[in-house]
Amino acid sequence: MLLTLTRQAGGRSWRLADVCTACAAATGGTAVVPDTLLGAPRPKPTGGTVRRARPGLSPGPDERARVREMLTYLSAALPQFTSPAARLLALQCALRADTLGHVTVSDGLLRSMRLRGRRELWLELAQARWLKTAGPRPGPVTARLLDTTVLDQAPGRGARRRAAHWALHPTPLALSAEAPAVLQLTALVLASHPFNTEELGAVSHLCGHSPQQTAELLDRLVSAHTLVSWRHCQDTGEVLWQFPQQPPRCSPDRDR
Repeated sequence: MLLTLTRQAGGRSWRLADVCTACAAATGGTAVVPDTLLGAPRPKPTGGTVRRARPGLSPGPDERARVREMLTYLSAALPQFTSPAARLLALQCALRADTLGHVTVSDGLLRSMRLRGRRELWLELAQARWLKTAGPRPGPVTARLLDTTVLDQAPGRGARRRAAHWALHPTPLALSAEAPAVLQLTALVLASHPFNTEELGAVSHLCGHSPQQTAELLDRLVSAHTLVSWRHCQDTGEVLWQFPQQPPRCSPDRDR
């Protein structure tokens, strides 16, 4: 894992995070913090105890950041032509896998994602040599992730499972489960950014789309009332968007 600084909002803010080597290489505007700082001792909690999240607490920025980092990893680990549905499935597998890379996706989870019986998605990820599954059979699907990068995740399994659950119902989205996977993935990418802004190329890369496709999908999200509006700042290359019941960040000159 590497400690990195990532530029956000056109340089108006920076994010410090632990990411894998592949994610650091795939993320634009990212710099690795020198090793001399990596060895600095981290402060310990008072009393030597570690606070754990209490059950029932709503997901916070940690879940959003973890999903965003995993989407960044998948954008580098999977082929560019990987389908949106396969990317959403890979995200759940990566976040729910144990320390050996084994994961069992329940039949109920697949049903809630509208992916039950979609054996072609597992085959797609297997052909990308990202995972390996047993032969087709009804019920839950057991798989083994083949990329060793996934095994080097710093957060505990409980934290990653909370992030996986948030990815199924990312706030503040208003997108139905029946929506096409391509819209669900695009909306999830937007929801994983805390400042409602990112470079268009970065959004497109996380979604596996071209910038032209991304612009069309943003229009569809506005039509579906998942977004109030969005605009592309030509001078900076950034995309800014507004979710329902959120105040606009600025007065757009090109609302959608």
